[in-house]
Amino acid sequence: MNALHPLRLVQPGTVNEAVAALVENPEARLVAGGTDLLVNMRRGVQQPNLLVDASGIPEIKQLTLNADEVTIGAGVTIATLANDALIASRYRALAEAARTIAGPSHRKVGTVGGNLCLDTRCIYYNQSEWWRQANSYCLKNRGETCHVAPNGNRCHAAFSGDLAPALLVLRAEIDIAGPNGVRRIPLSEFYAEDGKAHLTLQPAEVVVKVRLPTNQITSSYQKVRVRGAIDYPLAGVAVALSRSGPDIAQLRIALTGTNSRPFLLAGTDAFERRPLDDQMLKEIDRRVQQQVQPMRTTLMSANYRRLAAAGIARRLTTALFNALEVA
Repeated sequence: MNALHPLRLVQPGTVNEAVAALVENPEARLVAGGTDLLVNMRRGVQQPNLLVDASGIPEIKQLTLNADEVTIGAGVTIATLANDALIASRYRALAEAARTIAGPSHRKVGTVGGNLCLDTRCIYYNQSEWWRQANSYCLKNRGETCHVAPNGNRCHAAFSGDLAPALLVLRAEIDIAGPNGVRRIPLSEFYAEDGKAHLTLQPAEVVVKVRLPTNQITSSYQKVRVRGAIDYPLAGVAVALSRSGPDIAQLRIALTGTNSRPFLLAGTDAFERRPLDDQMLKEIDRRVQQQVQPMRTTLMSANYRRLAAAGIARRLTTALFNALEVA
């Protein structure tokens, strides 16, 4: 990796000051932990002229419980989330996802907002400058062709954040601050299926906090990766499930690592008010394989990631269903 290019750094004390700095400098980038952005900068993938350091903004570093919701500031570290007793007891999938992110040192500085805004990844993009130049760059960075799908017209780089699928099944909403004030949207509306423009953030907007309703159902998260630690997910699955006697009452499944966005599996309402049996598991398997879109963006084959996602979805659904029966 190369040394960082010359740039300026500002350290705002409030969200409004951070937004103002981004308005004044359209090429600037917001940074908190920097575990993803700084690596890309040293590879020459991104070269902002200004970094807006949000790590000193107190209002985005709070994790609070209210009567109807838990709010998690975008500046809360992954380690805090992974070790918090409230999160572990009420939002198991979120705690499990946090514990699987990177390594301990990364989790101490990486933030919730950073993981939600994680850049998409691809074997043609996350490379050194000379390697990318030798391959005429790519559609995501200074090139004209997506080497994964040369005949297409969009980037297929994959989103690999772990927190998003857990938050999706937990029905999270996020607050976003910008030049026009604060807006709140469901997390599902934060992402788009485009590896080059996978976030729906408008210019100078900043993720401020995540909101979770307190009335939750049991949930869990698992992923498959090349190594048992540090690596990004090749496929990650979160499941939230409740029972009504012998039947499933609610079922939500979300996925990451396979598409350019994390997403909720469509059609799971068809499984409600039905017992979990082999036929349903086959249907879950089929829906996952139909809706994931893994491409040749990692060293693992697309078909492996598709089958892994379906297998994890079946396994987690079965485990949660059986655990509720025992309980």
